[in-house]
Amino acid sequence: MDLSDHAATLRALHRPGDPLVLPNAWDPGSARAVAEAGFPAVATSSAAVAESLGHADGEATPADEMFAAVARIARAVAVPVTADLERGYGLRPVELVERLLAAGAVGLNLEDSDPRTGVLVDVAEQEDLLAGVRAAAGASGVPVVLNARVDVFLHSTGDPTERLVVAVDRARRYLAAGADCVYPILLADPAALRSLVDAVGAPVNALARPGAPGVAELAALGVARVSFGSGVYRASRARVTDLLAAVRAGRDPFAVSG
Repeated sequence: MDLSDHAATLRALHRPGDPLVLPNAWDPGSARAVAEAGFPAVATSSAAVAESLGHADGEATPADEMFAAVARIARAVAVPVTADLERGYGLRPVELVERLLAAGAVGLNLEDSDPRTGVLVDVAEQEDLLAGVRAAAGASGVPVVLNARVDVFLHSTGDPTERLVVAVDRARRYLAAGADCVYPILLADPAALRSLVDAVGAPVNALARPGAPGVAELAALGVARVSFGSGVYRASRARVTDLLAAVRAGRDPFAVSG
């Protein structure tokens, strides 16, 4: 399957009410585990990839290292791969798309917070970035799947109603600029999530995490994509910590309950 076919397959998997579930990977081994478990696509987690490479999240990973990690993951599996590329590492849209495709991935996340400060970027500036990526993808001949993260709920400014209004406005503008899916990360209130899904009328990505609705409830709310972010990586690290503590204490590590 070539990149265009992979991109078409990935896009078709975004079905409201029957979401694409993505337990995000961070290296070839975890990517193969995801594919072998029967998931039809693999997504990376920027935070998990960064930490596994010895860097912090927030674009502290050099772009060359991030794209090399994505390439290793894409080579390890036969399913479509979508990459979490934070805010694009300062690359121009044409280069961003070129490097994405050269790595063998056909989808990408782009967030609308400044990775250095965590502050929301101007919405028009983000529209320009997304439109540039869509144009570059069109020129490449590969219909890259663009997931636009909406970071309004990462911030505590304004009341929940105000944040929802802002998030809907940003989501609609990002979709008009060329995004295929919008990702209001950390939005977990079922009623608010349902309102956003209804308001945007396009695929919505939700984050699965402790305290948030589960996959079945997210599906019932009309979500089209469910990401686990760095959650699987964190759980794996916690398991390793338990095993190492058992070894250090002289216990059988394989007897540690999981």
